Amino acid sequence: MDGVWFGKYSEEHKDSSPFDRLFPLLKELLVYTSGDFSEALDWLTELDREHGLTDNDYGIGDFINDLKEKGFLDEGERQGMAITSKMEQSIRKAALDEIFGKIRKSSVGNHDSKYTGKGDEVLPELRNYSFGDGLDKIALTESLFNAQIKNGIDEWALSSEDLLVRETELKTQTSSVLMIDISHSMILYGEDRITPAKKVAMALAEYIKTKHPKDTLDIIVFGNDAWEIKLKDLPYLQVGPYHTNTVAGLRLAQDLLRRKRNPNKQILMITDGKPSCLKEGGGYYKNSFGLDRKIVNKTLNEAVACRRSKINITTFMIAQDPYLQQFIAEFTEAAKGKAFYSGLDNLGQFVIHDYANNKRKKR
Repeated sequence: MDGVWFGKYSEEHKDSSPFDRLFPLLKELLVYTSGDFSEALDWLTELDREHGLTDNDYGIGDFINDLKEKGFLDEGERQGMAITSKMEQSIRKAALDEIFGKIRKSSVGNHDSKYTGKGDEVLPELRNYSFGDGLDKIALTESLFNAQIKNGIDEWALSSEDLLVRETELKTQTSSVLMIDISHSMILYGEDRITPAKKVAMALAEYIKTKHPKDTLDIIVFGNDAWEIKLKDLPYLQVGPYHTNTVAGLRLAQDLLRRKRNPNKQILMITDGKPSCLKEGGGYYKNSFGLDRKIVNKTLNEAVACRRSKINITTFMIAQDPYLQQFIAEFTEAAKGKAFYSGLDNLGQFVIHDYANNKRKKR
């Protein structure tokens, strides 16, 4: 965990149970250690030694037993202790809570369309009945009241002119591919960019799963090559000794999205900006020194291909180098997409907020 430091322990939760004090710390450490429970436990033990997280009645051993009993930890005969799927989901939920905690008031949680029509959310507005409106949309009480006002109590009759229906808001379905840069530059010069990127991916996945279960999300990582990973793999993601093959990532993302039937498709790309690798034949063309025009042009070509396929690209640039930001601006122009230039602290807020506002109705 080079480059990671911990500040003074907060007394905010001093009245909570020992388990409740230790559990959030463990989840945070598991993200930093890429799911390595033994390493996370070593760090937790060190924090306990410095800040007195446990006491004479409850020790780290008790905490481990509680993790097993609650289904967060499994002890295999060969592989030793490992976190369970329940713990993986809890880590995703913690990432979601952390990121949404930074968003005070926004339209997050709704993928609204500017159109109204047959949909799954009822609006307060009423309108006159039109041929083809479903009977389930008729505002019965208001329609009966209309008839009573027009005809009176003695000669009561209900006609189509009296009928009112409630407007519904059309909720669109979106297929997204999240691209995560795992090249070596994501941890270069002691700056940890991969950990917040992982948190964003976990938060986004949990957000879609709970708020928009009809949406689809595929997750890919890209280094020298690009490959698909599963949701359960996110806590264990590590940066490799890779260059950045953005072209391979964009091509795989397009292949995945072509298989989706709904018309709303987007790529969310988290990167530090500089493509530095291409696959040629059975080998690789690499250049980490500056922006290689050969690599840049092929990357821009893929951006144009996405635009022509009506795939929206939103890029989240997590480096401050103006030289690299200039390339992202060129890439965004080619894709006719969007780009956010952010520090690591704001990354999660930008991703979640943009996802919540980036759904479009195609007609």
